Amino acid sequence: MKRQEYNTVVDLHANNLFGYALSFLHDREDAEDIVQDVFEKLWVNRRKVDPAKAKSWMFTTAHNAMINFSNRKKRLSFSDHMETYEKGEVSPGNFESNQVVNRAVNILPPVQKSIILLRDVEGYSYKEIGDILDVSESQVKVYLFRARRKIKKQLKGLVELV
Repeated sequence: MKRQEYNTVVDLHANNLFGYALSFLHDREDAEDIVQDVFEKLWVNRRKVDPAKAKSWMFTTAHNAMINFSNRKKRLSFSDHMETYEKGEVSPGNFESNQVVNRAVNILPPVQKSIILLRDVEGYSYKEIGDILDVSESQVKVYLFRARRKIKKQLKGLVELV
């Protein structure tokens, strides 16, 4: 990949990549760091990456980086969320629809969370998601179904608390 091709790829996909990282991490600075790391890795690996496959490569790299980042920081913990609900520390102000959905999405396993974000927020096809996450189209559909079912269960549980 030449410099011009690199610049074109970055220009084409920077906003979507940042949106995906921001949706996953919920922190602007962390998302910017991940995206910059992806761009740096793309530059370093520019001779190995086919420009036609650069989008998939960048999203896969970002996904892996965000999983590693989340694991290191231990940002999202199912037990912490459940303890909050069990203790009744949920105030009425927390039930704005976006916050409720974000909480339900945040407790999903990383692959399911990524698939929900890529499909329902970013609008990628099953095939594109499969390419990004290196899973088959049918696996994407299964993970998406399971993720939506978990979200529905969480939302039902939250409604019952109210």
